Amino acid sequence: MTDTPPDRLSNDPRSPHYDADVLGRGIGIRFKGAERSDVEEYSVSENWVRVALGKKMDRHGRPLTIKLTGPVEPYYLTTPDEDARGA
Repeated sequence: MTDTPPDRLSNDPRSPHYDADVLGRGIGIRFKGAERSDVEEYSVSENWVRVALGKKMDRHGRPLTIKLTGPVEPYYLTTPDEDARGA
């Protein structure tokens, strides 16, 4: 595993951009210079994040999301050494 998070990642298991191993390691998102903890999906190359819209749900029980544009900086919350020791 590299120290660079993927260009695009989603926390929805139905998405083709879902990666359980990466999410298990922990991802932090800095969007427009501020830390965000409510990001559902992001794309670094396209400069957007998708965040939940409060506690609103769609008719399938999934959170409603909105797309915000701006600079996205993902980073790992743990180092590969910490991840190996924890497993």
